[in-house]
Amino acid sequence: MRHEADAGLRPGLAYACLGSSMFVVGAYVALSKPLAAIFPVFLLGCLRFGIGGLSVLHWLRKPATEAPLTARVRWLVFLESFIGSFLFTVFMVLGVSYSSAVAAGIIMSAIPAAIAVMSRIVLREAIRPQVLAAIVCAVCGIGLLALAQPADTAASGSANHWLGYALLGGAVLCEAAYAVIGKQLTGVLSAKRISALMNVWGFVLMLPAGAYAAWRFDFTAITVQVWGLLLFYGLAASGTIWLWMTGLRRVPASRAGVFTVLLPVGAACVGVLLLGESFSRLHALAFAAALLGLVLAAWPTRSD
Repeated sequence: MRHEADAGLRPGLAYACLGSSMFVVGAYVALSKPLAAIFPVFLLGCLRFGIGGLSVLHWLRKPATEAPLTARVRWLVFLESFIGSFLFTVFMVLGVSYSSAVAAGIIMSAIPAAIAVMSRIVLREAIRPQVLAAIVCAVCGIGLLALAQPADTAASGSANHWLGYALLGGAVLCEAAYAVIGKQLTGVLSAKRISALMNVWGFVLMLPAGAYAAWRFDFTAITVQVWGLLLFYGLAASGTIWLWMTGLRRVPASRAGVFTVLLPVGAACVGVLLLGESFSRLHALAFAAALLGLVLAAWPTRSD
């Protein structure tokens, strides 16, 4: 069932929702690095979904215009939560903690291509030449960032950086699945309800390991600044789900996937401006390629 408010969303506003969602995701991907140095990963995930779930709990009620959940939709909601929230959070937090925010940007720049391939296989979406060119720009950005990476890797001093890269690669596949499954859900559920259901499921999945970690954790050592950062982390992660699902209603998954290049841009901005990571000319060229890809993906066509 198509919701009238979302179905009438203009392309420009849909693109703004997708782009802002991914930029904020990139920001909290970077912020997860200092938080992961303080909180165990499952405790951090439990707190993230707990904060996010409480903020959108009022969206959980089924609207009168929405059909009851079928067994297939329930299964898709669980998969979306397990893969797109639970596994993505675990892979992303551990991956960033073993590498760097800029390194996360490099690996996650592969998300547009992963979404395009997966949407072609699962959703049978045609990949327009314009979108294909945008994906090529994103891949070029990955190559440029890879050339700039050795200095960042050396600066991180982590012996486990290859493990971090592998975990971030897993996060890429999770994000691609999140986009493809989300496209199927937006046809039957509102963006608000999807956001609420995903946060509740994420909290339930994180709770057993998170509760065990909380039992041994010293909460009195956490400063007010860290609590504030955690609050932003939880609220931002929750809000990005709603923004993404709102934009995804109006835009094919393969085309929406190009906007995920703003994820590494957001991660790098926070990594450079707040975490003191290095930023070179190659990084600048990489993000210029990413932004060119966005322009190509968002350029109006006759069908828009």
